[in-house]
Amino acid sequence: MTKTLTVLGLESSCDDTGAAVIRHVDGAAAEILSNVVAGQGDLHAAFGGVVPEIAARAHAEKLDLCVEQALDAAGLTLDGVDVIAVTAGPGLIGGVLAGVMCAKGLSAGTGLPLVGVNHLAGHALTPRLTDGLTFPYLMLLVSGGHCQFLLVRGPEDYSRLGGTIDDAPGEAFDKTAKLLGLPQPGGPSVEAEAKSGDPRRFAFPRPLLDRPGCDMSFSGLKTALLRTRDALVAEKGGLTVQDRADLCAGFQAAVTDVLAEKTRRALTLYLDDAPEVPMLAVAGGVAANSAIRAALEQVAEDAGAGFTAPPLALCTDNAAMIAWAGLELFRAGKVDDMTLSARPRWPLDQSSAPMLGSGKRGAKA
Repeated sequence: MTKTLTVLGLESSCDDTGAAVIRHVDGAAAEILSNVVAGQGDLHAAFGGVVPEIAARAHAEKLDLCVEQALDAAGLTLDGVDVIAVTAGPGLIGGVLAGVMCAKGLSAGTGLPLVGVNHLAGHALTPRLTDGLTFPYLMLLVSGGHCQFLLVRGPEDYSRLGGTIDDAPGEAFDKTAKLLGLPQPGGPSVEAEAKSGDPRRFAFPRPLLDRPGCDMSFSGLKTALLRTRDALVAEKGGLTVQDRADLCAGFQAAVTDVLAEKTRRALTLYLDDAPEVPMLAVAGGVAANSAIRAALEQVAEDAGAGFTAPPLALCTDNAAMIAWAGLELFRAGKVDDMTLSARPRWPLDQSSAPMLGSGKRGAKA
């Protein structure tokens, strides 16, 4: 029997409060009925970054309103929903907890099944929502807090081929923007400045390209930009508009070169398994960067693999991806109960050694 599922998804892992409704019929493309995102940019603007306590309070205040808006936009009530999916980690614990508690309340009040979703799985499975990709495919998950190559074999089957050993690219973009006095979020600001800059003016490093493997590092690149900025300020007494544009262009070019080369290596490992339909997918906020997208698409073409990246609205944090991941998990038989807990750390690949260390709260990545 063909089964139609309608899923309400909630997302609150960082500074975007999201609620979305998707509908899927076996054998057909999924339909995003609504996708509401309430940003918090104004709340954090004065601090140069996300303040966890402020973010958590804002999530608690906005989640029920976002749910109501998502249901209204979908033309539904909770009676028309089959499953509730929620980000249960990783992320800023206050925000994750707000989302989990909201989802638990909705589940308890309606009797609807509850599915806790790994936020990273939401990104990793987005190409199946948007393009219907078949397993296995290679995913470059490149966002504000994460950067890793994943071999995606199923909704709960991930193998990490490599990742960042320090800052994620999105984090490096944000810090670069802050160093240059650009507004947050840093990715779009740096990309906009880079369009009028000369990427060859400054000789920024390409970290770890001289080492084998798919691991990456962006902390040293950020430090190199800081030192170059300081040298310019000491020489001239400040930065010109062109200086800032050239710094942004050089930084973006270095990140792009690192991601492109490491992607070539990850594709080689992936293609060794001879997938029937080889595909490289890119997701996460940094996937919205047009220069990085273009470089990765060329890498995939050179390797004989297809390429896909979500629409820009689905690259950044959103609840539609959480609803879809929850749907895939539910179809695979996963259902949570009121013991579902919020997790600040939650690696997708549970078998590999942690890349960024571990502790009482678990492995970072």
